[in-house]
Amino acid sequence: MRYVSTRGAAPELDFAGALLAGLARDGGLYMPACWPRFSAAEWRSLRGLPYAELAARVIAPFAAGSIGQGELLAMCRRAYAGFSHKAVTPLVQLDTNLHALELFHGPTLAFKDMALQLVGHLFEHVLGQRGERVRIVGATSGDTGSAAIAAMAGRRNIDIAILHPEGRTSEVQRRQMTTVRADNVLNIAIAGNFDDCQDLVKAMFADEPFRAEMNLSAVNSINFARIAAQIPYYAYAALNLGAPEREIAIAVPTGNFGNILAAWAAGQMGLPVARFIAASNRNDILARFLAANDMSVRPVEPSLSPSMDIAVSSNFERLLYEFLGRDAALTARTMAEFRASGRMAVAEPVWRAIRRQFQGFRLDDAATLREIARFQQESGYLADPHSVIGLAAGRDCAPLGLPVVAAATAHPAKFPEAIEKAVGCRPPLPNHLAGLYDRDEIYSRAPADLQAVETLVRNFVNRN
Repeated sequence: MRYVSTRGAAPELDFAGALLAGLARDGGLYMPACWPRFSAAEWRSLRGLPYAELAARVIAPFAAGSIGQGELLAMCRRAYAGFSHKAVTPLVQLDTNLHALELFHGPTLAFKDMALQLVGHLFEHVLGQRGERVRIVGATSGDTGSAAIAAMAGRRNIDIAILHPEGRTSEVQRRQMTTVRADNVLNIAIAGNFDDCQDLVKAMFADEPFRAEMNLSAVNSINFARIAAQIPYYAYAALNLGAPEREIAIAVPTGNFGNILAAWAAGQMGLPVARFIAASNRNDILARFLAANDMSVRPVEPSLSPSMDIAVSSNFERLLYEFLGRDAALTARTMAEFRASGRMAVAEPVWRAIRRQFQGFRLDDAATLREIARFQQESGYLADPHSVIGLAAGRDCAPLGLPVVAAATAHPAKFPEAIEKAVGCRPPLPNHLAGLYDRDEIYSRAPADLQAVETLVRNFVNRN
């Protein structure tokens, strides 16, 4: 499998190359040169497989030519062996057609573990083969950072620096990052919002001398390996609900568009998905775009669902590239104009084509609290303030009669303040995180300034 940039001016790479590169050198995002497609018989053959085996089979075409199937299966088994639920991603039925796909049974209690636990093994495997060392830089709105650190801490040939917006994550999210004791981990609290952090990461990649000096790589969903590793759980859910003979709808609480893009990729691979529902909080750039072709940047407003507090959804570029007929030059011009003006011009026919597959949904904080209470009262299900937005979207927006998979992306214990506001009590942390509030934190602070952040990263790398 070969990988091409959405902007067309970066070299083609194989899977291992795209994994280590993260962001393409032209500022674009790597995409498979073509989507692998499974026949109905091939999908049926995956029914009933243990999750790790199913994941290896689904990911194998993306890694073809770089990683053998036996090696990939071994890595998947190691990645998911420590998850707290034997099914890894259990489906919980909440209503006749509404199912929560629980993606939070990994070490940091969020869906990011589903990809990053595997990506950690992929990095170690490829770097070991090449005899190289990389420095991973990433931005987080809360969950990616802790999952990336959990996956990379202590690994050979890897240093990792994670930028988070100071004061804009939950305390649990922050402490899961800042209490990790590992020499190869650096946490930086940025005076700004997630988009400032994301811009700083992209700027480090765009700084060619710094990128080469540090041998940078990425674990944000700008890295296609993250997307590939998220596709299997949608396949698992669809197969358990009757695919390929039965259509489903998928609802995903989304900020950066990576998780719902993985659901769409499952559809490209042949799973019958009738509707993709992008569920937003008050930071609703995706909902506005899908409702009225309004892809315009607005200031980020802090919310009860901080992992979705994002002004610009980076992975939307991948979908745009597809719906522009894989016209890389047009994609590059569109993204440059969007960056300059804060507004994306999407032609009406392209927008309507996207609308035929995608629908938007939005909940503000007050409605989020009401829905948390409502789902607990009606279904006995306690959902965190991200998952509940996806559940409400699936309930309200799915085509009549279709089974709906709603991604439950985080454990409610990660957001105890919001849960207490909604239902009057705080969910306890699982046993493996007992004592989290008592552990010492270690992190650096920096302004949203490229030179200041690069200096911190360089000093950290030189120390190691």
